[in-house]
Amino acid sequence: MLKEFKEFAVKGNVVGLAVGVVIGGAFGKIVTSMVNDIIMPLIGALIGGINFTYLKFVIKEAHGNVPAVTLNYGNFIQNSIDLLIVSFSIFLFIKLINKLKREKKDEIVETESKPSEEALLLREIRDLFKK
Repeated sequence: MLKEFKEFAVKGNVVGLAVGVVIGGAFGKIVTSMVNDIIMPLIGALIGGINFTYLKFVIKEAHGNVPAVTLNYGNFIQNSIDLLIVSFSIFLFIKLINKLKREKKDEIVETESKPSEEALLLREIRDLFKK
């Protein structure tokens, strides 16, 4: 069982997945920080200093030691905007990667499609023999 686990853990797909998860987690933290610390305060300032995190609808007021029952729709707005920005950032990142892959593939096709100097010389010789 230990041997099978070792083979599984060392496979390229598992290592690649682990790297992707770590990088994705770090990327998510960066984007979340950008949303929470930069974008949302700017949006709040533009619409009158509102902090979305604290927006709520009180269903039942607090009485004594019983806390109020609230719908915290501000958190929902915050998390929705966070999701949109993270999704858009990932979309742009994947689009960039695909573009780089296409460019590399196009370069490979161009180098493969150009005939070598030897082939060009042989064609010239062939054309001369035809004349």
